[in-house]
Amino acid sequence: MKLSVFAAALGLVCISGVASADPALKSDIAADYSANLKDLFVHFHENPELSFREVETSARLASELEALGLDVTTGVGKTGVVAVLKNGEGPVILIRADMDGLPVPERSGLAYASTATQIDLDGTEKPVMHACGHDTHMTSLVGTARQLIARKDAWSGTLVFIGQPAEERISGARAMLEDGLYTRFPKPEYALAFHVNAQGEAGKIGITSGPVYSGSDSVDVKVHGIGAHGASPHKGIDPVLIASQIVVSLQSVVSRSIDPLQPGVITVGAIHGGIKHNIIPEEVDLQITVRSDSPDVRDTLIDGIKRIAEGTALAYGVPGDKLPEVSIHNGESTPPTINDDEATAIVRAAFVKEFGEDKLSSKKKEGMGAEDFAEFVAPEHGVKGVYFSVGGTPAEELETAASHHSPEFRILPEPVITTAVEAMTVAVLELAPKT
Repeated sequence: MKLSVFAAALGLVCISGVASADPALKSDIAADYSANLKDLFVHFHENPELSFREVETSARLASELEALGLDVTTGVGKTGVVAVLKNGEGPVILIRADMDGLPVPERSGLAYASTATQIDLDGTEKPVMHACGHDTHMTSLVGTARQLIARKDAWSGTLVFIGQPAEERISGARAMLEDGLYTRFPKPEYALAFHVNAQGEAGKIGITSGPVYSGSDSVDVKVHGIGAHGASPHKGIDPVLIASQIVVSLQSVVSRSIDPLQPGVITVGAIHGGIKHNIIPEEVDLQITVRSDSPDVRDTLIDGIKRIAEGTALAYGVPGDKLPEVSIHNGESTPPTINDDEATAIVRAAFVKEFGEDKLSSKKKEGMGAEDFAEFVAPEHGVKGVYFSVGGTPAEELETAASHHSPEFRILPEPVITTAVEAMTVAVLELAPKT
């Protein structure tokens, strides 16, 4: 990507579209970006914080929302922020932005690149970067609140703006719910969220019904053996060898245990074991991510991991009381994110009216990425979810755009933020019209 394009991104960019039902909306958002949101985005980008460590981030987000006159509560789900705006009778609508950065050293080349470091939950100091665009999400949340406050005569109901921690650990949404998000505060009928897409054209919106993100589980496997001298392997049982065979055999779970038309992924992301060249260790740890789009496939994949791990260990002579231990890691799991058909149709129609059909995409999800927004719209809650994306890369640079979570990740902030604010605003106006 050309740095000159991104340097220019902090200036004003005209976002073309069809005639808005509110002719002043685009110009109001553009003026707010120039006066407020541009600097707020840079602040968030320069000062990222890790999951459940978003202390300063949540404080700044809370102060921005308090300054708009909202009723703000902090510390929900550890570092979460909840801001409520009541405006007469009507539906309750939750609007969510995630807040956490990633333990990634930034090499974007941007003038406002992060140089931050922070002590993570594991006690080690790590570089921190907004390598997934959550800085645009928070900035857009503030911009959306400002536009909807200015248009209180055009909608009726209650808005619940939330800054969610620890999306990158897919555990922050659950933490907020367990801390009373749906009991201490108005429970929503609808929940809205968006994600910037570095692989999407800047300012274009992706919206579709059905699954938009996969479910995810972080699975730990502890493989036991019997320690021995590396020169006398027959005196022990080698857990490194067993773990290696487990890694290879796990791929058969996807290829031979689930319907080939059903998506599923098992990826071993880390192997840790041993301390010395000539020592056969007593145990090896595997860290695995499991992705699926249905509960049945999820169960099949996790059961398959247990079967492969235990069966391989038995085949290598591991005694029954030392079989591998398989567990879901620290509650880091989430179901698939599924957009409600009816609510998505309503919001998409509003987007077509506001932006024009050519600014929208209905492409189904690509890949097996996960998102814990799914927790807010899980079936047991009865909340209708609409999750969309906003492109963040110039069309001519899409082929070379760095992926999310890359040290070189960067997007054009203005078309992302202004488009997201406009989209969220018209979505609320359509879902909660003045009665």
